[in-house]
Amino acid sequence: MGPRIGPMGEEPQMPDKDTKAMMNTEDTLRGKASPNPQDLRRSVFYSIKFFILCHSLLQLAQLMISGYLKSSISTVEKRFGLSSQTSGLLASFNEVGNTALIVFVSYFGSRVHRPRLIGCGAALVALAGLLMSLPHFISEPYRYDRASPVDMQQDFEASLCQTETLVPAPTPSNSSCSSYTESHHLAVVGIMFMAQTLLGVGSVPIQPFGISYIDDFAHNSNSPLYLGILFAVTMMGPGMAYGLGGLMLRLYVDIDRMPEGGINLTSKDPRWVGAWWLGFLISAGAVALAAIPYFFFPREMPKEKHELRFRRKVLAVSDSLVSKGEDSPSEKQDGLVQIATDLTVIQFIKVFPRVLLRTLRHPIFLLVVLSQVCTSSMVAGMATFLPKFLERQFSVTASYANLLIGGITIPSAITGIVVGGILVKRLHLGPMRCGALCLLGALFCLLLGLPLFFMGCPTHQIAGVTYQPGSLTGPELVPACREHCSCPLDDFNPICDPSTHVEYLTPCQAGCASRVVQGALDKSQVFYTNCSCVAGGGPVPAGSCDSACSHLVLPFMFLVSLGAGLASLTHTPSFMLILRGVKKEDKTLAVGIQFMLLRVLAWMPSPVIHGSAIDTTCVYWAQSCGRRAVCRYYDHDLLRNRFVGLQVFFKTGSLACFALILAILRQQEKEERTQVTVPIPGLQQQQPLVSGPEKKPEEYRA
Repeated sequence: MGPRIGPMGEEPQMPDKDTKAMMNTEDTLRGKASPNPQDLRRSVFYSIKFFILCHSLLQLAQLMISGYLKSSISTVEKRFGLSSQTSGLLASFNEVGNTALIVFVSYFGSRVHRPRLIGCGAALVALAGLLMSLPHFISEPYRYDRASPVDMQQDFEASLCQTETLVPAPTPSNSSCSSYTESHHLAVVGIMFMAQTLLGVGSVPIQPFGISYIDDFAHNSNSPLYLGILFAVTMMGPGMAYGLGGLMLRLYVDIDRMPEGGINLTSKDPRWVGAWWLGFLISAGAVALAAIPYFFFPREMPKEKHELRFRRKVLAVSDSLVSKGEDSPSEKQDGLVQIATDLTVIQFIKVFPRVLLRTLRHPIFLLVVLSQVCTSSMVAGMATFLPKFLERQFSVTASYANLLIGGITIPSAITGIVVGGILVKRLHLGPMRCGALCLLGALFCLLLGLPLFFMGCPTHQIAGVTYQPGSLTGPELVPACREHCSCPLDDFNPICDPSTHVEYLTPCQAGCASRVVQGALDKSQVFYTNCSCVAGGGPVPAGSCDSACSHLVLPFMFLVSLGAGLASLTHTPSFMLILRGVKKEDKTLAVGIQFMLLRVLAWMPSPVIHGSAIDTTCVYWAQSCGRRAVCRYYDHDLLRNRFVGLQVFFKTGSLACFALILAILRQQEKEERTQVTVPIPGLQQQQPLVSGPEKKPEEYRA
């Protein structure tokens, strides 16, 4: 087998205009930095370690933008009246543009300037972040009450019980909807979907090009550790996104245009909407700064110092083994990938199905991708709706839920990724032990998810929804205690009767006739009195009832975080199964196909699946202009069973895939041992090389 030229085993079949770049690459791989070794040594942009640092920061900032939407998903729902299914579709829509381009961009990566293309993609991501915040600036100020904010006294009395003789009969506010209101709503939602699509397009070159660039010019034995560091630092992006969401959602949404009299809401009020848009501006600025260095990195850079000696040893062993194995005939039969770098786009589209089938016929590659699909589906659903789940299940604020996820779950996942990379690096794990490590991580992750079915809170007693006081037989009927009140049918201003722990949608539905504000400075508490449906007439505090089991939120998050750490433990070993399981010339295409399948089968449908499952547990929907808007109340037991059940389902699928991988690897190992023990003419002299201590094949596989 002849020598392999290029960072990934590519043959020197490049257009004439790239001959100079090819010669520079050849000199680089021989240990000579062309044209001036001293200049290249002085430049920090010719260091793979500096590239890893820059790429880690860029992916951190990029995931901070996409993660920030997930941290504020419930706030966006309340602000624009979206269902969980619609918000899940919005969260997954960035995969549409990404999926359409990921394979082609990854495949033709060797023909472009990868660092510059990464920088251009990052610029698009920053633009998408700015576009995502635009709906706030083109929308009217948020109105948490149905009354006009101009007349504060009318605003105070809007939800109180007033006799039907003093006010007109209640009618839904849908009658006041205009064509402008509906068109504005569609325009705002359309802008957010457009921004998500642009975010996906800009993200296309960032991760695949970064991984292939690092693996091309890093020492092979250091590649697992470098990837582990990259993934670990990258995971800080979602953690920072949740932390940023926890801070921004404490601020009122219209902090830039507060009314003169201020607002009478606290972050614990279910009508509270935080400054969701501010985080997108901050994240977009971070991405723009991180994109600058990529326009100074070279197209090719020198290998690390020990690459040539290590590679010669590995190639010497691999040439002798592969020439005797069963894979050599298939290599001779199909050389598509070796010559595909010279194909045009049209030619590539014609031959791509054959190349795709060749890659998918690799059983280890296919099973590893399927296991990652299951794991990614679990992560996508959890990352998108776990903050909302904590808000509804344990009655915590959106800010506190984000801080819990960013402070506990994300660090646990980072620890799992680092530990996985260190184990692969230090123990020189081959495919067999990598598969065993992934199997154990998936098994314990599944076991930790089972107790979550029993950790939750019961549904509140909500008058007219889940609880029928007095003669109330349906949400549209009026009980005797408030039959003299004229209550708006679509108003939402919940209060809680502390004696019975019953929640009312509005003070009017509790028969409350007056309102009292107590407190000083910036903190005040609103109470309602003279309530005919409440024993003793009140006072009744504003806001939803506190959860009876809010103390379970920390144990719940501890189990979730520990499971996330164990699932992340499989991340680097599973990647190494792909990078070391396919041939060098197939590596870029394999990574591209892998990310395409993850997006099509996991990141795109999973948020929609989880959102649809959450919507089926809703017991009371708000109405806006004749359409179903945001859900006000959920069945907590049903919500917990379906949300946790989806997680357990995907964990089981990942465990099954890793079990099959381990079984196939064991079978392949038995076949290799059988071939070694069978005497074949002409191989007697080579037998001691592969029949010695078992460390030899393990080191080769690693």
